[in-house]
Amino acid sequence: MLFNSVEFLIFLPVVFLLYWFVFKPRKSQNLLLLAASYVFYGWWDWRFLLLIVATSASSYVSGLLIAHFEGNRTSRRLVSTVNIVFNLLILATFKYFNFFVDNLDALFSAMGYKLDWVTLDVVLPVGISFYTFQALSYSIDVYRHNIKPTRSMVDFFAYISFFPQLVAGPIERATKLLPQFQRNRSFDQSAAIDGSRQMLWGFFKKMVVADTCAYFVNMSWDNYASLSSINLLMLGVLFTFQIYCDFSGYSDIAIGCARLFGFNLTRNFNYPYFSRSIPEFWRRWHISLMTWFRDYVYIPLGGSRCSKVKVVRNTLIVFFVSGLWHGANWTFVVWGLFHALIISIYVVLGLKGKYPDDSNRWLPSFKALMQMLITFLLAVVGWIIFRATSISEAWQFLNGLATHWWFDGLIQGTKGIALMAPVFLLEWVQRHKQHALQFSGHGLCRYRPVRWAIYYLLIFAIYKLALVQNVSQTFIYFQF
Repeated sequence: MLFNSVEFLIFLPVVFLLYWFVFKPRKSQNLLLLAASYVFYGWWDWRFLLLIVATSASSYVSGLLIAHFEGNRTSRRLVSTVNIVFNLLILATFKYFNFFVDNLDALFSAMGYKLDWVTLDVVLPVGISFYTFQALSYSIDVYRHNIKPTRSMVDFFAYISFFPQLVAGPIERATKLLPQFQRNRSFDQSAAIDGSRQMLWGFFKKMVVADTCAYFVNMSWDNYASLSSINLLMLGVLFTFQIYCDFSGYSDIAIGCARLFGFNLTRNFNYPYFSRSIPEFWRRWHISLMTWFRDYVYIPLGGSRCSKVKVVRNTLIVFFVSGLWHGANWTFVVWGLFHALIISIYVVLGLKGKYPDDSNRWLPSFKALMQMLITFLLAVVGWIIFRATSISEAWQFLNGLATHWWFDGLIQGTKGIALMAPVFLLEWVQRHKQHALQFSGHGLCRYRPVRWAIYYLLIFAIYKLALVQNVSQTFIYFQF
């Protein structure tokens, strides 16, 4: 079920009313959320539910067994390893099997051998990378004694399948989200109102800005070879806006939706395009994924507390895995390594990539603005690689960006760039808040008519540009 669908507009208020007015006991509420989450996820294909049940059951049992073998380090490690391998095998089979087979076939064909491989004609289950990582973090944290295993199957299965963040995150840790299922919740009107505002902002970014940019990107991308440098840059910028508003928009909707039910999810974006360096960009972009890799991959490898050579090695490994996590295509791997290379330069030169807090400044300094612009342009290059369907396409696109110095008019798409202007403006003003519509009692927004004018303007834009013109697109990160 899509957030930006009529079905969800019916589904959400029904579940909300049942949750607060019918299923009042905590256990009943958790059971309702579990059932609703399975309906939400099974809306695409009920057979996908078998995978999420298998992942949930494996991690649930592993947690109990790890606790059962307390004091026996070998058995605890064996149980944890078996669960990790089992879940990664499911992920690899559905997401990477054909990718590995095709690459092995190409490798042997280059050496003159023809292999008769079997490929799987399967559809990638929506959100499998997200809920797999969420399940893995539970058993790892139980093994590390960061959390005690839960004996309630309903609580645990609801934690893995919680519908607001099920298919595209944030990737929640059991240490934060699971305890929220284990305690009583009461309706908080102020939290629900603020969550509704965050959902509205997310819907605007997704349905108005991202989908408008997507329309022009999809229309022009296949003809990139004939475009001038300025148009190629414009196309790259449009996709840069698209993927940000698409993914951060989903996160805003998910976080706001969860607050309607009394849950607080992890912040996933912190205005990344205001970053002044690539290291800072990755502290602000897809925060839940990058902290997952930091805690479960980077730090166990030695983190930053080792020689510069090993820090560079650790960085390359993390971004290689992160790129591969995004999809079964070498473009994602190269995209990850592109960013790893830039961060490695900071490591070698001893630069931190951190800057003084300027949240009290109305406008950035000229130096800060230039740093933001350079970081943004580097991000654009990365997103071009990310969007390309192959390495050769990415190379040709970037080569054209550097060599196609002619002007033959601008491609359509200025509308998408114009729509991004109010997003940047409002998010810059609100950059010290959790989301752009979290107004305080200062400035013009302390007046209710001003706030409501903004809300109605956003609602009108969603209705006019998204519903009337019908340019709706699926969420980009659903494919991961």
